[in-house]
This record gives sequence, structure tokens and C-alpha cells, in this order.
Amino acid sequence: MKKKLLGLAMLTTIITGGMALLNADEANAHGYVETPAARGYRGSLAKNTIGWTAALEKYGMVITNPQSLEFDKGFPQAGPADGRIASAQGGKGQITDFVLDSTGADRWDKADIKTGTNTFTWHYTAPHSTSKWHYYITKTGWNPEKPLARKDLELIGEIKHDGSSAANNKSHQVNIPADRSGYHVVLAVWDVADTSNAFYNVIDVNVKGDGEITPPVEEAPAKPTNVKATDITTSSLKLTWDTVSNAKEYNVYRDNKKVATVGGNQFNDANLTEDTTYVYQVEAVGSNGKVSEKSSMVKVTTLSSAVEDNQKPTAPTNVHSMGTTETSVDLMWTKSTHFLGVKNYEVYRDGKKIATTEKTSFKDTGLKADTTYKYTVKAISLGGNVSDASAVFSVKTKEAPSGQTTWDADKIYNFGDKVIFNDLEYEARWWTKGERPDQSDVWKLISDAAVTWEASKAYSGGDRVTFQGNTYEAKWWTQGDKPGTAAVWELK
Repeated sequence: MKKKLLGLAMLTTIITGGMALLNADEANAHGYVETPAARGYRGSLAKNTIGWTAALEKYGMVITNPQSLEFDKGFPQAGPADGRIASAQGGKGQITDFVLDSTGADRWDKADIKTGTNTFTWHYTAPHSTSKWHYYITKTGWNPEKPLARKDLELIGEIKHDGSSAANNKSHQVNIPADRSGYHVVLAVWDVADTSNAFYNVIDVNVKGDGEITPPVEEAPAKPTNVKATDITTSSLKLTWDTVSNAKEYNVYRDNKKVATVGGNQFNDANLTEDTTYVYQVEAVGSNGKVSEKSSMVKVTTLSSAVEDNQKPTAPTNVHSMGTTETSVDLMWTKSTHFLGVKNYEVYRDGKKIATTEKTSFKDTGLKADTTYKYTVKAISLGGNVSDASAVFSVKTKEAPSGQTTWDADKIYNFGDKVIFNDLEYEARWWTKGERPDQSDVWKLISDAAVTWEASKAYSGGDRVTFQGNTYEAKWWTQGDKPGTAAVWELK
């Protein structure tokens, strides 16, 4: 009965939030595995088939945002803790919702797949710069009645990327081992290149077949053709080529030295010298490991900074939030282009410039709860030309829980005062002003949650943190002692 009441309470929150909440969720969205459908995406679809209440009860809050199952990258060494892999929960100020981690052989709907090569396709709502995708499957003999853990999984595929947009690589060929049959879980991890984050999607599958993998193609792939360079600047360029049908990945050579291996038919080369000629070739690598002939040589000369900068950069696009709390908005956008290069970006909140950054991201903090802010971003070229402003991104910070207040940097707090910061509740240990709750030991975390370990922050006995995918509890006061190596931390 308690579980049902919790589900109805969450549903009421969604409905009373109205369309504004749904729009905020979409703005915070980034991507999910569409086919075969990931568990979270199935939840989003289920609200249209079995209804909101039933879908919420079965899948949890993910039915409103299947795109945002996000945690630290670095799996399996880092990432979500064991038992929290499916929900990707437990850090970054997330609201605790572990429904997706529920267990049971008959708990989840499953997609039929076969042993051998299968295609996994992503849907991106914010196609971030990407370093790689990696895929895992549960081992033979795994127990679906127990929480999913790292020891249950083995790597079955890795698709490397060059840091360009994820939109350049939507579908991946992944081999399901011949000795798998029946119910298994595939974990798909999408690593973002320019943040510390990754997206985690579990896919429930029913593996069919006689344990026979499709015989590999014995021939080497054909050599890549139509290799060309575009978006040439003083220090970078984009190399593209036609897809080779049986290629798993491609090796890129610059001046006869291999500089990258990528999973798609595009490579962004950076940190080049201006006014310099480079020679590129590409070779295809088949699933059997055989390598094609190298493509024809392509000569490319980078631009000179002596060229007059008489053009504006392209306006930044796809401004969105990587995470919104009561007091912060974590902004990100797609990088601009310019024939000489982009020096930095200016961030505007409600028409006023608040930051200049070389990155394509910025975290705006110290905001008010339940308040709508409008952001735009401009790009500045190396020569100082300013782009048009991006489209306006409107986002509303989260509402503080009833009867509670969010932390205010300008307010004085005394012993016993309680505040909400990044969805977590803290209590002041003594007088304080301007000290962030997540960074200063003047604040005691009283929410039943583990936060990401920070070397500069002091912790008291009983405080819980996450570090490299595991949860630890402090036995006594500590500061700077790394979990997993110091005796003060007990693995939970």
C-alpha cells in the first residue's frame, strides 16, 4: 500500500506541474536507446498504452524523461554504484528514484534479439560531443532476482568516436555471444567528450538462436572513397568519407602516422599548425579484423591567421540544461564554427552577460527556486567578431519542498537552520554566510543520500559519499582521505 501511495504522489506532482514540467524535462533530455527499446524508453511509451498511473508505478519518474539517465563516466571503474546501474541514480543532486533497479525474471518487458550481430540505435535530443559508446551483457548464469552489479556484466562492444556530435553515429553493430540465451540485460553507455558525464541505458532482451554466430566475412573491407576535408580553420578541420559496408571502424592517418580510430565516417582533427599542409588517408577495419587498402591521399592546408577576420561565427545552437536544481542550471550548447576558429563564448541570463568561457558549457549557480530564467549564448571569433545570439533557452528552477527554503548566498544562517541545495537538505552546524552547502563542512547533509566525494570537503562520521561507482560511509571526521584507500571510509 505504501508503494502505491508513493506512486500516486509522484503522479500528482507530474500532473499538477502541468506542461511547464514536461517542457523542463524535455530540455534536460539528452538521449536513449530507441531500438531495441531501453527500459526507460519503454516506460515513456507505456504511459500511452497502460496509462500514467500504471506506467509510473512500474517504471518510476523516468516516464517523463527517458533521455536523462546520466551519471559519471568511466564505467566500469566509475559510474553508478552496483544496484543502481539501471536508474543511474545516486549523485549530482538527483531525486532518488530507484524503480528502474527493480529485479525479477518477469519484472520487465523484453525485446527479442538473436545471437550474433545486432543493431542498437540511439535517439538523441541533445547530440553531445562524444568520445565513445560501450556495450555490456550479463554473463551466463547471472541471477535476475538480484540487483544488477558490475560482476554480472562483460564488455561486448566499443564504438570509438572523435569528439564530434553524437548525431554522426546513431546505430551500432554489436555482437551478442553465442552462449547466451533467454533473458539477459544489455547495458549501453554513451560517454560525452566534453563533460564528466555519461548516459546509461539498460535493455532487457530475450536472446534467441542456437548459439551460432553469423560466420564473419573473410574478405577485407573495400578501401574508403570520397575522402574530403571541410570546416578548415587555422588549427582544425573535419574529415569525411563514404561508409564502407562491412567496416566496423576506420583508422585515420595524418602524414602517414595513425592519429585516430573512429566508429563512424567522420574525424575532427584539432590542434594543428596554421598555414601548414597535411596529408590524410583512411583505411577501413572489418569485423574480422582485416584492414582495407588506404584511401587516396588528400592534401589539406590550414588557414593563416594573417587572413582578415571579416566574418561572424555561426550562432551557438541547441542551448539546453544538463541538470536543473532549485539553485542552479547546468547549461550546454553545440559549438559554433568560424573559418579562423572560435576563441570563447559569452553567456547571457535575462539579457545580462554573466560569464565568458572557452567551453561549450557553463553552470549558473546561486539562483532562486521556482523561477524562470532565459539564457542566450554568443560566440567570439579569434579576431573578435561576435556571432548572433543563440535562440532563447527558457528554463525554470525546481520548486523547494513544502515548508523548506533554498540556500541563499546572501543570507545569514545560524545553528540548526535547514536549507535545500541541489535537491538535498542540509543543516547549519554554526553561523555561516556565503558558504555553499556542498563544499563547506559548516553544513551537515541530513538527506538520506550519498553525494559525490570531494577532496576539499570535510566529512563527519556517518556521512556517505560515492566514489568510482561505490558508496562509502565515514567512520569519523575526515578531509582529503580518498575512499577505497583510507581506513576512515567503509564500503557500503
